[in-house]
Amino acid sequence: MDRFFRILELNKIFNTRRTPVSRRDLEELLESNRSTIKRTIEEMRLYLDAPIKYDRRQNGYYYDIKEGEHPFEIPGLWFNSDELFALMVTHRLLSEIQPGLLDATISPFRRRIEVLLKDKEAGRGEISRRVRILQTAARPTNVDDFRKVTTALVNRTQLRLFYHSRSGDETTERIVSPQRLVYYRDNWYLDAYCHLRNELRTFSLDRLKPIRTDERPAKDIDDQELDNHFTKTFGIFAGSVKNVATLRFTSQASKWVADEYWHPEQQGKILKDGGYELKIPYGNPTELVREILKYGVEVEVVEPKSLRETVASTLQAALKIYRNN
Repeated sequence: MDRFFRILELNKIFNTRRTPVSRRDLEELLESNRSTIKRTIEEMRLYLDAPIKYDRRQNGYYYDIKEGEHPFEIPGLWFNSDELFALMVTHRLLSEIQPGLLDATISPFRRRIEVLLKDKEAGRGEISRRVRILQTAARPTNVDDFRKVTTALVNRTQLRLFYHSRSGDETTERIVSPQRLVYYRDNWYLDAYCHLRNELRTFSLDRLKPIRTDERPAKDIDDQELDNHFTKTFGIFAGSVKNVATLRFTSQASKWVADEYWHPEQQGKILKDGGYELKIPYGNPTELVREILKYGVEVEVVEPKSLRETVASTLQAALKIYRNN
C-alpha cells in the first residue's frame, strides 16, 4: 500500500471508529510496519492538519472531533465549476457501476466538492437526482479484494490468490502478475499473467480471493502483446482470431445495429433491402453466439458454417423445450 492510500485509509479508519485504535491494529489494517504507521500519522498532523490524538489510557489513536462537528476531511481540491461538475458526474458513475465499492474512499472528497459547488452557486444537488445508470447482471465485487488487486496492479507486484473457475467448478491457488483491470458489461475482470499456467489469463474479480501481495515484481507484458491476446477477438474471451463472422440483420434491426460498436476491427455495410451486414473477427464463439441469439429472427449467420450450425442447433434445442411444454 503506497503513501497516498495509507493516508486515505487512516482518514477513513479514524472517521468511522468511535474508540481509539491501537498502533498494532493499524499495522494490521494497513499491512504496514510500526515506523511506517508513525511516519504517516506525523505527516497527516504536519501537512494536512489532521486532529490526530493519542490516548495513553486506551493506548490508541483517534480524531479529536467534538460532538456536532463535521468529520475531518483531507484538504485540497480547488477547481472551477466545470471541473467540479465533471468530478461529481464521475463519482455518480463510479457509485452506480458498483454501489459501495469506492464510497468510503470517495465520500470525503464528494462532501468537499459539494461545498465548493455551493460556494460557487453552482451546486443544487441535481446530479445525483438527474443522472441514472442502469445495469444488467452485475456481480458484486468485495471492496477489500478490489483494493488489493488494484494496489498490486498499480505497484507492479505479484499477487497470490485463490480462484474459483465456473467452467471447471474448482478452486486453485495462483500467483499472477496483474496487467490490466477491465470493466466489461457491468462486471470487473483482471487480465494477468498466470505463473501457474505460464500464460495470459482473464480472471473475473467476483470469483477470486486475494491472499496477499508478493514482494516480487510483476512480470511486465508489452502493450502490443496484451492487445493482440485480449482485444483482437470479440468479447471477453481472449486468444487469437480464428474466424470472421458474417451476420446479416433485417432492415428493422439495422436501425440500431448500424450504429453499434461491437469490435475495433468490425466491418459493416447497408444492404440494398435496407438490412445490414456486419463482419466480426472472433476466436472462442461462446459470447458471440449469446449476442447473436439476442436478436432472434432479426439476424442470420451467413458464415462461417460452423458458427451458423452452432446458432441453429441452439435455437432448435430451445424450440424443443417449448414444444415439450
